[in-house]
Amino acid sequence: MTRLFRPNVVCMAGYVPGEQPRGGGFIKLNTNENPYPPSPKVLSAIVEAVTDRLRLYPDPMTTAFREAAASLHGIDPSMILAGNGSDDVLTIITRAFVGPGDPAAYATPSYLLYKTLIQLQDGRAVVVPYSADWTLDLSALKVPGLRLVYIANPDSPSGTAMTRNRIVEILQAVDCPVLVDEAYGDFADPGCHSIPLLKDHPNLMVSRTFSKGYSLAGIRLGYLAASSEIIDQLVKVKDSYNCDALSQAAGVAALGDQPYLAETRSKVIATRTRLALALRALGYEVPESHSNFVWATAGPPAREVFARLKERRILVRLMSYPGYPEGLRVSIGTDEEIDHFLETLREII
Repeated sequence: MTRLFRPNVVCMAGYVPGEQPRGGGFIKLNTNENPYPPSPKVLSAIVEAVTDRLRLYPDPMTTAFREAAASLHGIDPSMILAGNGSDDVLTIITRAFVGPGDPAAYATPSYLLYKTLIQLQDGRAVVVPYSADWTLDLSALKVPGLRLVYIANPDSPSGTAMTRNRIVEILQAVDCPVLVDEAYGDFADPGCHSIPLLKDHPNLMVSRTFSKGYSLAGIRLGYLAASSEIIDQLVKVKDSYNCDALSQAAGVAALGDQPYLAETRSKVIATRTRLALALRALGYEVPESHSNFVWATAGPPAREVFARLKERRILVRLMSYPGYPEGLRVSIGTDEEIDHFLETLREII
C-alpha cells in the first residue's frame, strides 16, 4: 500500500510525542505539562460553555479570543490567529510558506516537529547547529531561496533563551519569514519575548500556546501574532473551524487571569532553580533554563538511567540528537514529585 502515498511521506519517520501512560501511578516529568491545575476561572468558563449551543459550529475566526489576546499584547486583533494548539499554528505556517524543494531552516538541538513539518511539504531542511554558548552562526542562514526560519525561544530541550536583540539579528540576516516559537515564553524573562518587535519587523511571526504556562495541554489552543497582512493569508490555509467552542472560552478566561498565571509561574521557576542545582551537584551539566523543564547531560548513561527511572514509574524524556550526547529532559513537577525524582535518581546513580 505504500506505493499509493507520496514518496516523501513514506520515507519520513514522523514525529513521536512524549509517552502518555494509560495506567496510573506514574510521576510524569516527560511532556512539559504544568503540574498545577488551570485557573478556576477557566474551569468555570468551560462549564458555562457547555450548553445546547454545542450543536452549532464555533466562531471560525475566534473573535472574542483574538480580542483578548490582542489586548494582552497591546496589538490589533487582526494580528492574531488562533490554532488547535501551537502545533496547528506551526502546521498552517509551514503549509503556507514551504513547498516541494523549498529550503526551510531550524536550529538544533530543538523541537523535532519542525523537521517533520518540512518533510510533509517535501521541503528541504536546513539544519543550523547551536554553538557552545547557545547562539547561531547567522552565515549558516545565508541559503538561496530560504523560505522560512523556525526559532524556539526558549529552546527545547536545552531551555536556553535568546535575548530580543539576538532575535533582531536573525530577522535582519534573512530575507524570509522568521517564526519565533514561544511555547515556553511564559516561563522566560520578558526581555526574551518577541511580540514587541512586530511593529518594526514585518517578517516576524510569534507563536504561543496554552499547554504550558496556562495548564491547558488537554484543551489544545495556541495562537500566532504577526502582521495583519500575514494573518490574512494564513486564514486561507487554516481549517474552517480549527478551534472549538470550549477551547475558545477557556482561552479567553485564561488570558483574563494573569495573577493566577504569575502565581503558578513563580512556583515552577522556584522548583526549576532547585532541581537544576541538585542535578549539577550530582555531576550533570544543566544549561540555564528559561522553560518549565531542565536538560541534564554528561552524567551516567542517559538511556540506562531513563529505563531505570521508568521501572520505578517515573517518566522523563530521553533526548538524542546527532552530534550531541544523549540527555534527560526533566519537566518541572510539584515539589513533592521533584523530591521523589531526585531521591530515586540518587539511588540509581
